[in-house]
Amino acid sequence: MEPTSDDTMLIQRAAAGDAQAFAQLVTKHYDVIFRIAFKWCRNRADAEDIAQEACLRLARGIKSYKGDAAFASWLYRLVINASIDWQRRHNKQTHEGHVDLPDRTADAETALYTRQVLARIDRLPHKEKTALLLVMAEGMSHAEAAIVMEVKESTVSWYIHEARKTLSAWDGKEKAHG
Repeated sequence: MEPTSDDTMLIQRAAAGDAQAFAQLVTKHYDVIFRIAFKWCRNRADAEDIAQEACLRLARGIKSYKGDAAFASWLYRLVINASIDWQRRHNKQTHEGHVDLPDRTADAETALYTRQVLARIDRLPHKEKTALLLVMAEGMSHAEAAIVMEVKESTVSWYIHEARKTLSAWDGKEKAHG
């Protein structure tokens, strides 16, 4: 998750006001920005809006990046914050409306189950959802997620534990009523 020397140069130039360096930095990292936004909301149009907002925040905040944390960690945090703020601003639950699932070949039962699981994850508190997104969907270790979330590693473990407990309880309630 450490920036490359090329990233460091682009970050420094962008922070100094070099628009071309900023454009290169965004181009280089846009896939990560969009991927995180999409995993948060699972809707392409909304993810594009979130990614655009994240890029605007990156432009405004690049001067504040001091290199204390890895650039990737700082960028993840920026995109997650943009996602949370976007959701609050639009007063949306991310599971409402159309959901773009990446695997269009899945059978109907699998697709329905996937939608149900994702809808449950969307109802989790933001910190639990963020921890799950970073660890389960992005493949980060608890230590890496802790850096992004600016919490202790044990806190990330606790958020994931609580999320699993909540998801399991919801599953048990649905089986009892179903």
